[in-house]
Amino acid sequence: MTASLIVADARRLPLPSRTVDLVVTSPPYWRKRDYGMPGQLGQETTPASYVTALMDCLTEWQRVLTPTGSVFLNVGDTWHRRSLAGIPALLEAAAITAGWLVRNRIVWTKTRGMPDPARDRLASRHEYVLHLTRRRYHYDLAGYAERYGNGANPGDVWRIDPERSLSPHLAPFPTELARRAILLGCPTAVCSQCGARRERILGRGTQLDETRPQARRAMQLAADAGLTAAHIAAIQATGISDAGKALAIQTGTGRNSATVQALAAEAKATLGGYFREFTMAPRITTGWTDCGHEALRPGRVLDPFSGTGTTGVAAAEVGLDYVGVDLSPDCHRVARPRLTPAAMLPTA
Repeated sequence: MTASLIVADARRLPLPSRTVDLVVTSPPYWRKRDYGMPGQLGQETTPASYVTALMDCLTEWQRVLTPTGSVFLNVGDTWHRRSLAGIPALLEAAAITAGWLVRNRIVWTKTRGMPDPARDRLASRHEYVLHLTRRRYHYDLAGYAERYGNGANPGDVWRIDPERSLSPHLAPFPTELARRAILLGCPTAVCSQCGARRERILGRGTQLDETRPQARRAMQLAADAGLTAAHIAAIQATGISDAGKALAIQTGTGRNSATVQALAAEAKATLGGYFREFTMAPRITTGWTDCGHEALRPGRVLDPFSGTGTTGVAAAEVGLDYVGVDLSPDCHRVARPRLTPAAMLPTA
């Protein structure tokens, strides 16, 4: 793993094209705070000009992203003249017009937030994380669901409370937010020779959800009868039914070898109606893709508004390369101790 910190503008990155696998970032929000940096983003005169500046960023990030890279962009709204400015919606519309896909509008909810003196509206306790992609992109939903959803798709609401921070940076987003985006969108390894990503190979397992009585009963019957993994695999290959309408709609039914069909019939006779539980077994990781080359590098995460390096901390946890870019050298002085010293490269 390597981590490099660069003083630069997010719209003009001193990075080669197609060298970043994922962008995870949170730009300064419109008219929220003046960081006193020449050329800073966030102090534009109108919401439209702010969105235009963000689109300039996205154009540059597309240049440095690999063909299967994507962007997780945390952005909040601003009250202006007693109304929300609609920044996230304006940004989504501009991104779609520019050819990006808005694959998710993730709602980041919090039980607490900054004090709000308003007496005629509710305090805001949510922000958005936009997942912006092109047509093809790396996405490890199975790994994410395994960690956050017990195998099921966990949905697009992230409940993450802000972390306590003693740093001079006024608005660090939580490490957990970056961690989730990285788990979803960044490959663990990429071939330096052909560009192939290391991807998860999935298959049905034999272990069922023991919180469900039907699943427990199915596993007990299978154990009592001495059913093998081959029996369970045969059930899963043939599907729910071997007759009637199922023959037309189930891809596995009727296309298996005689041996598989015989094993499935034996298992179904033993299990009775409980065999259906095994056809719904959660998918598990059975292996990883391999392009055949040995020139693997870790996935690389970029945060173009790196601040105190929160994204870098999350990237380091899973052994990924990290590039942090910020206009302010002061941010890098805070971020550097948070990253693994032995893995640091000189600041550019």
